[in-house]
Amino acid sequence: MTPEEAMFVDRFGLFMEMLGATRTMGRVYGWLLICGPPQQSLSELAAALSVSKASVSTVARQLQEGGMIERLPSATRQHHYRVTPGGFSSVLDTQLSLMKPGIDVAEFGLSLLGKDRAEQRERLEDFRDFCEFSAQDYRDELMQRWNDYRAKRRKR
Repeated sequence: MTPEEAMFVDRFGLFMEMLGATRTMGRVYGWLLICGPPQQSLSELAAALSVSKASVSTVARQLQEGGMIERLPSATRQHHYRVTPGGFSSVLDTQLSLMKPGIDVAEFGLSLLGKDRAEQRERLEDFRDFCEFSAQDYRDELMQRWNDYRAKRRKR
């Protein structure tokens, strides 16, 4: 890894940390975005990033579960990973869909409140409506806009 690549990987780690992930997760993902070859074994990732193989294994499993990386078939015992095409957008789609249960929670809360508790009802209705918007309308529109934007950028 060149010093410039190391700087990118570290900056990506800080970016992912800001989003709520671990810095190591960001560093693994960042390296997989720019490394050559694009598929790397756990041992190669650990060596490149100067972290333990166990740490890389844990992070790789989390990234795989999140749809950001994929494990490739291998004839050896070494697992190889690469970035899943469209992986980051699938994370956003998944996060937005997680708002669906909030709708039921809000409806339950509303069923507990009488009509005389207008202020509390309004707060819960706002929460419910935001969850509905995020999980349905916004999610669908945002993902369509993203796909259109990406297709336009690829044509340049």
